[in-house]
Amino acid sequence: MNKFLNVVILIFISLLTAYGQTDSTAIEKSTSTESAVHTKVQKDTAKSAIENLEAIIPDENVKEKLTDIFSLSKIIWAVIFFLVSYYVIKFVTKILDKFSEKSARYRITLKGVIPVVRILGWTIVISIVIIVIFAPPIESLVVVTGSLGIAVGFASQDIIRNIFGGIMTLFDRPFQVGDKVEVGGYYGEVKSIGLRSTRIVTPDDSVVSIPNGDIMSKSVSNANTGETNCQVVAELFLPSYIDLEKVRGIAIKSAQVSKYIYLKKPIAVIFKNEIYHNRSMIKMRLKAYVLDIRYEFAFMSEMTENTLRELIKHNLINKEELDAFEEAV
Repeated sequence: MNKFLNVVILIFISLLTAYGQTDSTAIEKSTSTESAVHTKVQKDTAKSAIENLEAIIPDENVKEKLTDIFSLSKIIWAVIFFLVSYYVIKFVTKILDKFSEKSARYRITLKGVIPVVRILGWTIVISIVIIVIFAPPIESLVVVTGSLGIAVGFASQDIIRNIFGGIMTLFDRPFQVGDKVEVGGYYGEVKSIGLRSTRIVTPDDSVVSIPNGDIMSKSVSNANTGETNCQVVAELFLPSYIDLEKVRGIAIKSAQVSKYIYLKKPIAVIFKNEIYHNRSMIKMRLKAYVLDIRYEFAFMSEMTENTLRELIKHNLINKEELDAFEEAV
C-alpha cells in the first residue's frame, strides 16, 4: 500500500514538473527579457507546488498508523464478521417472510418490515466494523471519509442515486413489499425493496428489477396501499338494446357468489355507451373487491364467467352476439 501511494505521488510530481517545463519552453519564444522573467516565475511556481505537495505527503508516522488500522488481522476479523452478519440477516428475513406467508391478515405488514430490518442490520454491521474492529482515530476517520466520499461521488453517481431512492422509498412509503403497483409500464406485486433496486413479480411470473432512482422520478400506481384487499374491474361489451337493470342485478350476484369476494366493501356496476367500427355497444364495468390481492386475476375471470353464463341463461344475450362483439372489438 505504501509503495503504491509513493508511486502515485511521484507521478503527480512529475506531471507538475512537466507542466512547468512546457510553460517555460513556450515563454522562451517571446522576447529575451520577458522570457527570462517568465521562465523564472514558472519554475518558482512549479517548485512551490512541489514543495507544498511534499509537505502534505504522509510521513512515516502516519503510514505506520494506517498500517496499524488496516492490519491483516483486522481485515480477517472484518471479513468473518461480514460473513456471519450476512447469514444472520438472511436467516432473520427468511423467518419473517415465512411468518408473513402463513398469515394473510398480517402478510403486508410483516413483508414491509423485511427491507427495514435488512437496511438497519447492514447499517449496524458497517458501523461496528469501522468503529470497533478497525477503530481509526477521529481525525483519520474524517479525512478518509471525506476522500472516499469525493471519490465515490464522482465514480458512482447512479449507484448513490439508486441508494438514496431506496432510502426515500422506505421513509416516504409510496408502496411496500406485498403491494400491487405499476411503475414504468410494469405491473405486479412488490417482492423486495433493496438499496439499489425494487423487484416486482408480474402476472406472467416474470421478475422485473427497477432502479430506485427511476422509481423516485416516475409516477407510481398502488392498487392496495398496504391492505390485502383491492378493487378488481371486470369489463364486458354488450348490445345496446340489452336490459341494463337486469344486467346490473346479474352482475352484482355474479360477484357476490365468488369465493374471492371481499363483502365488506361495495360492489358497483357502471355502463358506458361506446362506438366500435361504427357499431354502438354498451361497455359494462363490474367493480368489486377481492379478499386477497393475489387472487386478483382469478376473481376477475370468475366474475366475467359468472356474468356471461347468467346472461346467456336468461336469454339476454346469445353466443353468436358474443362472437360478433369479440370480432368488432
